[in-house]
Amino acid sequence: MLERDKTILIVGLGLLGGKYAQVLSGKGYTVWGIDSDAVTVQWALDRAYISRGAAAPDRALVSRADRVIFGLYPTVLLDWVKQYGGWLKPGVLATDVSGVKRGVAAPVQQMLPDGVEFIASHPMAGRETSGITHSAEVDFAPANFIITPTEQNTPEAVAWCRDLAQTLGFARITTLSIAEHDRMIGYVSQLCHAIAVSLMCASDNSSLADYTGDSFRDLTRIARINEKLWAELFLWNRDNLIGEIANPISLSLRLFGNMVSGVILMGLWYGMMPIFVKIGIPSFLHVYCDLFSGAIQTYVFCMFTMVYVNDKME
Repeated sequence: MLERDKTILIVGLGLLGGKYAQVLSGKGYTVWGIDSDAVTVQWALDRAYISRGAAAPDRALVSRADRVIFGLYPTVLLDWVKQYGGWLKPGVLATDVSGVKRGVAAPVQQMLPDGVEFIASHPMAGRETSGITHSAEVDFAPANFIITPTEQNTPEAVAWCRDLAQTLGFARITTLSIAEHDRMIGYVSQLCHAIAVSLMCASDNSSLADYTGDSFRDLTRIARINEKLWAELFLWNRDNLIGEIANPISLSLRLFGNMVSGVILMGLWYGMMPIFVKIGIPSFLHVYCDLFSGAIQTYVFCMFTMVYVNDKME
């Protein structure tokens, strides 16, 4: 369990930062908060999510904190640590909630002063809404929590991050490397959001809401995204995201090519052979190229598609 005598500072009281504050303060921990929006800070104070707060980096709060949770966008996190990370005292353990880890974990670890340890983590509990006013809607119980330690992290920091996740109520806690995390997130999170947004943009029919059912609503629920945050996540993890998009497309094109290869071969035959060779003999080639080969390749296409989908689901 988390130490009761440690003060927890949450920098960024958004959807997840606000939920962290709500849960931790509700369990009796001392929680302070910093956010650039004064209304958000006051909202958290009024509901006892935090006991002390500031609408700007406050050296008194930062220098006295024992544990720090960064609920910031990746670029904002790097800027904050660069400017104010030096205020943290030795012995502080810190983590984040960022959806990408490459380009975040290593620079933050390098910029923090000696004696301050940053261990990256990712609560997989975001929603299509944003802001602390929606934080009560977040449910950690069915969500996954991913810890992404580096060679710079100690076993004590990993254990603290796991205790944090357990205290917050996450039932499933896993550990991945930075590269494994971003590759996995490219598929299970970012690709899903890209598909949802694409589906919403695929039709200009303004009356879709009059005809849709649960399937369309479920598929497009997450299309209402925080465009600033998700633009950062897409760009920072673009190689993995593009790779996930390219895989099914390249597989489909390759297998479709196999399916129509018989038609292509017969076209070449008719184009190259003299007219007397085209009579009679091609009927046997049609049986093989158009029927037998086409049927086999169609079967292979379906089997490979099912194997690909099953492999991704596992």
